[in-house]
Amino acid sequence: MKKVYILSGLGVDKRVFNNFKFDGLDVEYIDWIPPTKKESLSAYARRLANHIQHKEPILIGLSFGGMVAMEIAKIIEVKKVILIASAKNKYELPFYFRIIGKIGLNKVIPAKLLKSSNYITNWFFGAQTKEEKLLLKSILHDTNPIFLKWAINEIINWDNTVEPVSTIHIHGNSDRILPISYTKADYCINQGGHFMTINKSKEIEKIIQHIIINQ
Repeated sequence: MKKVYILSGLGVDKRVFNNFKFDGLDVEYIDWIPPTKKESLSAYARRLANHIQHKEPILIGLSFGGMVAMEIAKIIEVKKVILIASAKNKYELPFYFRIIGKIGLNKVIPAKLLKSSNYITNWFFGAQTKEEKLLLKSILHDTNPIFLKWAINEIINWDNTVEPVSTIHIHGNSDRILPISYTKADYCINQGGHFMTINKSKEIEKIIQHIIINQ
């Protein structure tokens, strides 16, 4: 049975994979750990990599988790990296992320505001139904504000240019947080938003099974 480690996104946790079955795979979720003061994303990834005990595992990273997976793949040998609604390098992030980082706008926005659930967050994530909105609200409420602020700073200042040849990228063409126009995705999920692991789970699950079985 193939070993798969999953890293969830920023502001979300493994609950966004509740609709996945992952039949025939040995799946383990890597929980976020508190970052140390002024810790870089690469240093953080090195500490997370200590939780991976299997040789040449498959990494699945959602959003921010995909960026962390890319950093881990620089540290250990991996069989494959599967990104969902994420970015392979700094060039696949919207240019305005870098502008926000340069002027330090992220540092003046209160964490409480970033954790709030409202029409705007629902729109950005693509949460549509009542159940999806309630799930997103619950997840944002449970997100550690210190981790959230740190992670946002690392995202907008990410400088990665290295891509493992074994990287597969799945992206939605309705993603408002990381627009697909900035990426070079291998698989496009029609009408998939940043919350598509919830409302496009079966389609994504089939793609993942195909990728892993045919590797």
